[in-house]
Amino acid sequence: MSILATKLFVPPPRPNTISRPRLIERLNEGLHQRLTLISAPAGFGKTTLAVEWITAGQAPVHPEHPHPQMHVAWLSLDEGDNEPRRFLLHLVAALQTRFPELGAQALELLQTPQLPSPETVLTALINELLTISGKFVLVLDDYHAIESPLIDQALAFLLEHLPPQVHLVITTREDPQLPLARLRARGQLNELRAAELRFTPGEAAAFLNQGMQLGLSAQDITALEARTEGWIAGLQLAALSMQGRSDPSGFIQDFAGHHRYVMDFLVEEVLQRQPEHLRTFLLHTSILERLSGPLCN
Repeated sequence: MSILATKLFVPPPRPNTISRPRLIERLNEGLHQRLTLISAPAGFGKTTLAVEWITAGQAPVHPEHPHPQMHVAWLSLDEGDNEPRRFLLHLVAALQTRFPELGAQALELLQTPQLPSPETVLTALINELLTISGKFVLVLDDYHAIESPLIDQALAFLLEHLPPQVHLVITTREDPQLPLARLRARGQLNELRAAELRFTPGEAAAFLNQGMQLGLSAQDITALEARTEGWIAGLQLAALSMQGRSDPSGFIQDFAGHHRYVMDFLVEEVLQRQPEHLRTFLLHTSILERLSGPLCN
């Protein structure tokens, strides 16, 4: 089975990215824990934040502004990674981008015709991870693509036995089937969710006027931030729609979920990613003015 190398690259920083030092500090504070979970719906800047944090962490340390330098391995997940052998092969390959000698025994096990249990492969890998010096961060991006209980169990095993110098970061649109309650109770879970990821009014102003160069009034920014509730993708789509318009205030008053750019985003990034039975349910209930939760269930 071949490795898709582009899954192992840290994405480049996006243009017009607004620095978010309050969230970077939260991520730095969580490095002593086992898992950082960045969990929020589509369009909240999860991957962008992880990239900003990694970029800052790999920059040279200034004596007056010390920053925890760290080794980082990155793996972007997709639906194909629900096959355990493929998932584990890409996991080892991601680690080898930083430590090429790592994972030799695990790779031997993965090449056998009869795949050993994931726990057997991970045991070999964990023993090698113990030899790493310095802080090492493994990022699993888009973990919501994983639906395999076997892989969830394997990752739970990895978390349970993770060496102290290794930190796992997961970005996802929904909470994974991992022992989050146990990690939370042990103080081993750092969580960033939609409430934290939303743009604050100050961040929204910086994004719209500095990043997108719109020159909006404070009143217009407040109105748009309220309409989007700090949803980053919503602000981005609104900003793209306002470029070149002579009446931004009027546009902001009319901006809502039925705008074409917003509809395109929700269809591509949310609706089309749902299973067929859920799309059918959404279609059948879309005409209703009132919904009964128990009846819908």
